[in-house]
Amino acid sequence: MSSVAGAVLVALDGTVLTVAQPTLQRSLHASFAQVQWTSTAYLVAVASLLVFAGRLGDRYGQRRVFAIGMLGFGAASAGIGLAPGIDWVIGLRAAQGVFGALLQPATLGMLRTVFPPDRLATPLAVRTSAIGLAAAAGPLLGGALVGAWGWRAVFFLSVLPALALGLPALRSTDRAAAGATGAARVGTSRPGLDPAGAVLLAVALACLVHTLVSLPASAAATSAGLGVAALSGAAFVCHERRTASPLLPPGVIGTPAVGAALAVLVAASASLFGAVFTETYVLQRDLGLDPFGSALRGVPLAILMVLSAPLCPALLRRWGARWTVGAATAVLALGVLALSRPAGTLTVGCGFALLGAGFGTVMVAATHVVVRRAEVAAAGVAGGLQQTALNVGPVVGVAAATALAGAGADHARTLLVLAAVAAVAVPAARALPGRGVVSITQTPDERVFPGGPARR
Repeated sequence: MSSVAGAVLVALDGTVLTVAQPTLQRSLHASFAQVQWTSTAYLVAVASLLVFAGRLGDRYGQRRVFAIGMLGFGAASAGIGLAPGIDWVIGLRAAQGVFGALLQPATLGMLRTVFPPDRLATPLAVRTSAIGLAAAAGPLLGGALVGAWGWRAVFFLSVLPALALGLPALRSTDRAAAGATGAARVGTSRPGLDPAGAVLLAVALACLVHTLVSLPASAAATSAGLGVAALSGAAFVCHERRTASPLLPPGVIGTPAVGAALAVLVAASASLFGAVFTETYVLQRDLGLDPFGSALRGVPLAILMVLSAPLCPALLRRWGARWTVGAATAVLALGVLALSRPAGTLTVGCGFALLGAGFGTVMVAATHVVVRRAEVAAAGVAGGLQQTALNVGPVVGVAAATALAGAGADHARTLLVLAAVAAVAVPAARALPGRGVVSITQTPDERVFPGGPARR
């Protein structure tokens, strides 16, 4: 329950902030660039630290790291609600990103610790459905809070839930969770932290995210940012190959299935968020809808995401991850194509519905591949990788949409490119496990029961 609630709190915080930003700008007499930094500071902090935060959970306990992250997230939220100026808001949003990075991988790490691999798909589906509900409720709740009490109420919203979730987790220990998996941890030593690898990866991701979020920028600034990201990434890969205790254990990242699942998550989230970003401008600028009206047009996305996630475990058992992810990614691409047509009510509704059905299924199935193949002792790192993919993907998608619009492409062409991004990821699903296929590198707690194949 804490895992699901923590993921929902983070998702809700992100969606309600979008509604509050215009009021925040007027209240604090901030520039547009400063308001953008309230999002950029959070994104850069959280994306750069997710994998290392997952390793901290593996070493010191998922519940403990979750508790620290949740309490810190709540404290930062309260600080933002009391902030006297925009500079304080930006700084505290960066701090909130640090604590968000701590708690997000732990929400998946706790699930992997408690549930054996053959039962992991169902809690992942519940988690995804809850995130979908938060995404749908966020803009409506944010609009109501801002209208009644101002932008500060949006941040105070997180404080009490953070205390309610963080304090019990802080008092507890990981012993109960460890006992649920029997001997999975027996005889294993705590993983090293690999601070050098963590710094290199953080620099690479921070430069990548900052550069993409800052588009359009000068060619020199873009080239410098991407160059530093590439060099840091290359140095990270070389370091990981030489170090005795790598930040990314080979058992987590060393299989084609995990790499393919992460690639699909990046592509699918890029296509989805880029399309939603583009269509929001179409609905508000071209059709003249207000923010609430455009949010209502997007409700089918959230509804189908909520409905599709619980069906995914049955699809995985029946068809395996390969066909499930491939078909769902194709559905997502069709949804983006539908939105590229003239923006009638039925067309927009069908397009958003296809986006929700495709992405909800992809998120559960691809996450299942990433997390279930990790040993319990590396569950946090696996969760950090999944969360990194889902943080980098939207940044890539929105940056691509912004760059295309800046180059003069109309919304139809932009959406066609974003549909192609999802379509190109469909062949990557061939690297995922098929129906009845058992991982060659089974985790220690993964058991095959007599009389039938292991369940996916």
